[in-house]
Amino acid sequence: MQFKSLFFSVFIGAMLLIGAILLNNKRPAVEKNQPSSQAVRATGKCAQCHRRETPAVVHQFEMSRHAKKGITCLDCHRVVEGQTSKAHRGFTITTQITSKNCAQCHKTEHEQFMRSRHAAPAWAAVAGRKAFTPKQLAFAEKYHKGAVDRAANKLAQLEGPGAITKGCEGCHNIGKPNKDGSIGTCTQCHSRHSTSVALARHPETCGQCHMGPDHSQLEIFKESKHGALFAAQKNLMKLHARPKTLTTKDMSVPTCATCHMSGLEGMKVTHDVTERLSWYLFAPVSKKRPGYQRNQHEMKELCKKCHTTSHVERFYKEAEVVVHSTNQKVKEERKIIQRLRKKGLLTPQPFDEPIEFLHFDFWHYYGRTAKHAAFMGGADFVQWHGNYELLHLFVKIKKMAQQIEQNAARKKSNAALKKTNKP
Repeated sequence: MQFKSLFFSVFIGAMLLIGAILLNNKRPAVEKNQPSSQAVRATGKCAQCHRRETPAVVHQFEMSRHAKKGITCLDCHRVVEGQTSKAHRGFTITTQITSKNCAQCHKTEHEQFMRSRHAAPAWAAVAGRKAFTPKQLAFAEKYHKGAVDRAANKLAQLEGPGAITKGCEGCHNIGKPNKDGSIGTCTQCHSRHSTSVALARHPETCGQCHMGPDHSQLEIFKESKHGALFAAQKNLMKLHARPKTLTTKDMSVPTCATCHMSGLEGMKVTHDVTERLSWYLFAPVSKKRPGYQRNQHEMKELCKKCHTTSHVERFYKEAEVVVHSTNQKVKEERKIIQRLRKKGLLTPQPFDEPIEFLHFDFWHYYGRTAKHAAFMGGADFVQWHGNYELLHLFVKIKKMAQQIEQNAARKKSNAALKKTNKP
């Protein structure tokens, strides 16, 4: 009886081994030739070279949650569908890591990112529609009508390729189309090897792009009460805490990611940074977003984790007064420019006359600043960097328009006089 049991055990084991060999032979060569993940973990094969050649990369990875979970270099660097491969010291790896590699494990986060303005709209804001496939255009336009199916940015084109490559694209490549059919990169916020949640929660990370005169969110945040408290208390916070279980004990003071993305105290986590926004504040004349009521409700619910309902409602009411008043100022200023264009006193070419730069500054710098600051608690940016500049610039534009019209009228009068005095 014992011999019979032993025979069956050996027989079944042999069949399983043969089956495994047969299945392995049917695998693509690119998979069969890869060192196993166990081998990579056991030998530290990647680190043998990279600890000498790029040691900081190894150190960053070793500190990461990925390393603690047993994820290897090969798990992220392996070739996925649509990517070009290359031989690398006994390994076959992809020539470019994209959001598609991250989507292998982070599928939900990737789908949310794809719906956001950080995806295709970010790149189209500079480069326009040209680089996108029809499928990518259709998907992006479904969520952001007119934000992707558009011409290349005229100001960027005038500034030239150097400014575009080292300037504009430094931020806007978060939504750049990749050769494998994916969009953008996750490493813009999480970094390549530390893949850090804590890094993404730091306001300075968002501030790599969200700063400066056209969208001065970082400067506004630092001036605000939230910013002052974060600077004073960040050493007391658990910036590495898991997003889905984040509590006010972990982070008692919010940063950009807390308000726009986090699952604070049971809120839904999202990588679509537009889900809690109720206005198109970046537009010359701001309009409500399609999901205005729902989006505003979700942001208010998050505010209520720290503030009373009455405080939150008053804050939003006051902020929307700034939006409406700024919209009105921009409309009045645009009437002046439209009047000049209607009279044919401005050329069709963009940015070839001084008044066009003042017109652009009016809404793109100071109008935006006032509106963003109203929703972020930046009093100085609502006033001195916003409304004061709007008032100052309006007077300049109005005076300049009058001079343009007077000069045109004088030229017309002189031409008529010459014609009358012709012998």
